[in-house]
Amino acid sequence: MLFALEATGSSVPQVMRDFWREFPGDPEGRAYSEEVVRGVIAERDALDDHIVRASQNWRIARMTRVDRNVLRVGTWELLHEPETPRAVILDEAIELAKRFGTEESGAFVNGVLGRVADECGRIEAEEPRPGS
Repeated sequence: MLFALEATGSSVPQVMRDFWREFPGDPEGRAYSEEVVRGVIAERDALDDHIVRASQNWRIARMTRVDRNVLRVGTWELLHEPETPRAVILDEAIELAKRFGTEESGAFVNGVLGRVADECGRIEAEEPRPGS
């Protein structure tokens, strides 16, 4: 939906209607998707600031549309979904980038989102120690 919003310039309600008409989803996934899209739209400038700081001088406009929107979703989740483990957020974002982005997208998203997570204080959970 975020990709379509940028590509078409249509309104959020119109893009959501078109998206769900084309790709019906389960009610739980649909509600969460809409929450994320609305959250990203509402906080896009702040999310972009996090991404630019973490991307080592890459301007948002230079990033592919897929990469920047995957990074926006991942950053939003890191900031607003504390119960979701960091690794899950990063893994999902990397998979989306690999599936829909360029050959380099997975590595790019991994590096940038890892730095965003560190900046947000979302450190990786410690591995259980043997015998613990």
